[in-house]
Amino acid sequence: MMSGEGEEKVVCVTGASGFVASWLVKLLLQRGYTVKATVRDPNSPKTEHLRELDGAKERLHLFKANLLEEGSFDSAVDGCDGVFHTASPVIFLSDNPQEWYSLAKTLAEEAAWKFAKENGIDLVAIHPGTVIGPFFQPILNFGAEVILNLINGDQSFAFPYVFVEIRDVVYAHIRALEVPKASGRYLLAGSVAQHSDILKFLHEHYPTLLRSGKLEEKYQPTIKVSQERAKSLGINFTPWEVGVRGCIESLMEKGFLS
Repeated sequence: MMSGEGEEKVVCVTGASGFVASWLVKLLLQRGYTVKATVRDPNSPKTEHLRELDGAKERLHLFKANLLEEGSFDSAVDGCDGVFHTASPVIFLSDNPQEWYSLAKTLAEEAAWKFAKENGIDLVAIHPGTVIGPFFQPILNFGAEVILNLINGDQSFAFPYVFVEIRDVVYAHIRALEVPKASGRYLLAGSVAQHSDILKFLHEHYPTLLRSGKLEEKYQPTIKVSQERAKSLGINFTPWEVGVRGCIESLMEKGFLS
C-alpha cells in the first residue's frame, strides 16, 4: 500500500484495539492519515500495540468511548473526514436468540442505513467472511481461534469457511473511503476452504503442531460469494493458505503454540 494518500486528513477508527481495527490503524498511519482511535480504556495494556505503531507518536490519538454510553464518541468523530466503525461485541454463543451476534450485526446495519439516509451521510458497509492472517493485538481474534482449535484437534465446527486475509479486509475499508464512487454493501470472500482442506494443509506444513493426526473427509456443499463488487474497489484477494500461515506464525510468536 502506498503512503501519502491521507496527508492532512483526519479519520476516526472505533474499537481500535480489535483485530481488524488494529490493522486499519496501522495502515492508515502508513498512508499519512491522522487517526483518532476509540477504545474502552486508553491506558489499558491492550492498547500498547497501537502506541508502538510507526507514526503513532505524531498522528495517533486515543479516545475513551463505550458503545453503551450515548455521546461518548462525539469528541472522537468531531472534525473527521471519515469514520471507520468497527466497534462491536463479538459473542457467538447465547441462550437468547435476541442476543445472537449475527442478529446484533444485522440490526445495527439496518439502523445505520436508516440514520445515514435521514442525515445525509455517505455510508458504505463492508462484510468480510472469517478474517485470518497475522495479528499483533494481545487477545486472540475469532479467525485465530478457528485455526488454533483445528490444530488442537477440535473438529466440532466441520463446515466450509469463507476466508479473507486481514490486509485485504483493511484495504477494502480504506478504498471504500478513498474511492469516490464506492457505495452500498461489499461482501469480502477471498476463498472457500473445506474443513478437510485446512487440516491437510496443516498436516503437510505444520505436522509437529497438530494435536491429532486424524484427517476427516467431511465435505460440505460449497459456498459461492460474488467477488465482483469487491474487485471494483481494486481488491485482489489473497489465497487462504497465506492467511493461515500468517496466523500460525503469530500464534507461535505470542506463545499460543510451541
